[in-house]
Amino acid sequence: MKQEEEFMIDDVKYGLAGVLADDTAVSKVMPETNSLTYRGYAVQDLATQCRFEETAYLIWNGELPTQPQLDAFNAKEKSLRGLSDDLINVMRKFPKNAHPMATLRTAVSFLGIEDTEVEDHATENLPDKAMSLYAKIPQIVATDFRLRNGKEPIAPDPSLGFSENFFHMCFGEVPAPQMVKCFDISMTLYAEHSFNASTFTARVIASSLSGIYSAVTGAIGSLKGPLHGGANEAVMYMLKDVGSSANAKAWMLDALATKKKIMGFGHRVYRSGDSRVPTMTDAYKKMVDIIGTDEAKDYFEMSRILDETMVGEKGIYPNLDFPAGPAYYLMGFEIPMFTPIFVVSRITGWTAHIMEQLGDNKLIRPLSNYTGPEQRDVPSIGSR
Repeated sequence: MKQEEEFMIDDVKYGLAGVLADDTAVSKVMPETNSLTYRGYAVQDLATQCRFEETAYLIWNGELPTQPQLDAFNAKEKSLRGLSDDLINVMRKFPKNAHPMATLRTAVSFLGIEDTEVEDHATENLPDKAMSLYAKIPQIVATDFRLRNGKEPIAPDPSLGFSENFFHMCFGEVPAPQMVKCFDISMTLYAEHSFNASTFTARVIASSLSGIYSAVTGAIGSLKGPLHGGANEAVMYMLKDVGSSANAKAWMLDALATKKKIMGFGHRVYRSGDSRVPTMTDAYKKMVDIIGTDEAKDYFEMSRILDETMVGEKGIYPNLDFPAGPAYYLMGFEIPMFTPIFVVSRITGWTAHIMEQLGDNKLIRPLSNYTGPEQRDVPSIGSR
């Protein structure tokens, strides 16, 4: 077990910036290459050379799978697909105007209720629970999408791969392989990113032995915020507000001058550019080529000008959300679905960290710097 350490209160690290909270072997941004790596592999290489299923296996198991290992892994995932009738009936009652992240959070809680061994915190059983969440969350997102649009849910197809099956459950068909590959790339790029806000939330909750469903539900709540996962939605709304590439430079200059919050730029970890962006931008460009409309081409040009202007004026680079948002939009997904799609991917990283946390657990309980009044006596009610 981790040892208690004596320490002195020095200064407050607001937002925990620069604080080392624990050890992890899951991912790291390598300073010498500025590359995000999963278990030592550069994420851009994984995204272009591997399927997302291989990345999921790597994140959980520490090494890339052999073909027999991958076949067994995929077979197990497919066997765990499918939601209970009870859960689908509950989802039918969700308000149609509820945010998809709120419905997803609630549905994952329901999965925890259905798990008869939910209070079993044995670490050897965590991989099976993680695999079940990995298999079921895509269907939750797709089912909610269809129900809120007045359509019946589509059952998963065990003959389809992970990304192909998600399109099938959303739209009833699988698009061209090039589009599936663009989506699959985004899954790998979004899968993991060390101690980000939602992952740290998951580890904090897991550290109390509340359980994997509680930890994932809390992570979903954290990711929902526009300063974290919700940024990909905000980017698309921003592009719609800009309107056209002809307005892009003037819009950005005005936004900078008036100190408007500009989504999709900057990152707490990266200082010279998010290593995931070039790969996702290539996927975004491929989506434009696949769609081929003037509107799609103008979105890409708009993004290019906004990027160029921000970097030129402030030296601030885009993050992954900047190209991912419009890429998802061109794939046909509604904007409020973008962050739930993030969860479809990030469930791998979250559960890897939950398992890592519980493998050598210590309750996460930081201190605070009190700034209130000194201890005082309670006055009588008449003298208040």
